[in-house]
Amino acid sequence: MIWPINWALRGIGRSSAFDSWQPNREREPALWDGSLPELPPSLEEARRYCESLARRHYENFHVATRLLPKRARTHFYPVYAYCRWADDLGDETGDPARSLALLDRWEEELDACYRGEARHPVFVALRKTIEQCQIPPEPFRDLITAFRQDQVKTRYQTFAEVLDYCRYSANPVGRLVLYVCGYRDAERQALSDFTCTALQLANFWQDVQRDYRIGRIYIPLDAMARHGYSEGDLAAGVFDERFANLMRELVGRTWELFLQGLPLISSVDRRLALDIELFSRGGMEILRRIERQNYNVLARRPFLDSADKALLLAAVLARHAARRFRLREESRNGGPA
Repeated sequence: MIWPINWALRGIGRSSAFDSWQPNREREPALWDGSLPELPPSLEEARRYCESLARRHYENFHVATRLLPKRARTHFYPVYAYCRWADDLGDETGDPARSLALLDRWEEELDACYRGEARHPVFVALRKTIEQCQIPPEPFRDLITAFRQDQVKTRYQTFAEVLDYCRYSANPVGRLVLYVCGYRDAERQALSDFTCTALQLANFWQDVQRDYRIGRIYIPLDAMARHGYSEGDLAAGVFDERFANLMRELVGRTWELFLQGLPLISSVDRRLALDIELFSRGGMEILRRIERQNYNVLARRPFLDSADKALLLAAVLARHAARRFRLREESRNGGPA
């Protein structure tokens, strides 16, 4: 459920420089002009803003955070708000030059955050999360790198180039989740990278038409050439054996990445494992739907509706309940049967 909360009026009985700043920005990232409040909001105000933004923009966020370890939930709102703002500054302004200028401004405020001098509400809330979870700046910077790249690069010659983009656009999100949940080791980060890259690729393959309409092609150009499929064919929406074989190749490579990342589920806290499996299974279900429609993502975008997501959640919860029951039985009986 999306909650369009006017957070600044909810439970706040005082006026501040922040109050006079935020209504003119309508709290929407794409409308930001790069200005900051004269005085920073309180931590309570900043956290309330981040929670409101998350609920307003992402209807599944409430379910996702409820599955996470309780100690981590407070920190997910500012992390999500940071990602939401950076993404919208890159994608929603309608002007690449303006996006680049605002992303520069966003990075300046990130630097200020690490110095303890932030005034933007997202960074005021994020500062406490960074301190308590000991998060380095690299994953935040990497996301900005990806959104800058979107302004200047709209074609990718090879699959390796697409994977390099995912390194900046997707993998930092998984690493931020691990930091918030207390995991800092390279092994889990590598498994998370597989999962996040696979999720990004699944999104690319389901959104081929949508991305092309905004001028972007994430299908590697050399793969298109190898299958004899041109950008002109894509522009005309041509679906034939060439496109089906092209997508079959890309979906197959994405399956491999999902499978490489699955061991992460058994290496983390039970609640985080539920969240990771839910998103992983959701991404894999998108791949199955692409396969079921014979790879024709040009005629129909594969997606999961609310009922599909509810069934997926039930299946993941049942799988984890069965696993916990089996482990209790094995412990009671002295080990695996």
